[in-house]
Amino acid sequence: MDWSTAAPAVSAAFLASLVEVVEAFTIILAVATLRSWRPALIGTFAALAVLALVVIILGPLLDRVPLHLLQLIVGILLLLFGLGWLRKASLRAAGVIALHDEDAIFQKKQAQFNQEAAQSESSQDWIAGITAFKAVLLEGLEVVFIVIAVGAGRGLLWPAAGGALAASLVVLAIGAMVHKPLSKVPENTLKFGVGVMLSAFGVFWTGEGLGIPWPGADLALLYFAAIFLTTGLLTAWLARTPKPEATA
Repeated sequence: MDWSTAAPAVSAAFLASLVEVVEAFTIILAVATLRSWRPALIGTFAALAVLALVVIILGPLLDRVPLHLLQLIVGILLLLFGLGWLRKASLRAAGVIALHDEDAIFQKKQAQFNQEAAQSESSQDWIAGITAFKAVLLEGLEVVFIVIAVGAGRGLLWPAAGGALAASLVVLAIGAMVHKPLSKVPENTLKFGVGVMLSAFGVFWTGEGLGIPWPGADLALLYFAAIFLTTGLLTAWLARTPKPEATA
């Protein structure tokens, strides 16, 4: 395996998964803090089992799809996905949208769980497990999509999956040590970077699917990333909300 080719896919999968796992961990921790780790872990492992089933089903299907068609479909979806991340990250950097706050999300999820679990004591474990299940499943599906998107077509599914797994282990290890939301993670900066990378991959794979010979082959990813980075920064600068002038 050529690591110069695999590095962009591994990096994109790692950074994107890092963001998703941080968000899932925040909800799991809220459930475990209010109830216990037992329902939180049951819901988590149930979601992981469903995700594993999805991967097992999708794996053989991907091998049957013609390469150029797979690259085209994945490229278009990845471009839309990446542009969505980049747009929100740019608007957050400009102050148009509030920054993602894991502490606020933690408190919000706790309040929601308290309200839902107030029905009866016997239903609290069930609600806690379902809450953890939904968080891991939704964030996990995004991770699976990203791994497939950046790894399909070039035999990089396993390296991309390794990047996603490494991100999961990093978040879980840190979370196990601190036992609190990972609010210090520069999530908006990560989303900005991931949006740039996914958008670059999207253009690259779409062109590959259409049979476009990119100048410099895989190095074209760097050109696309530079274009999207510049566009994102320019958008944030143009959309920046001016601060009100202080009155004398």
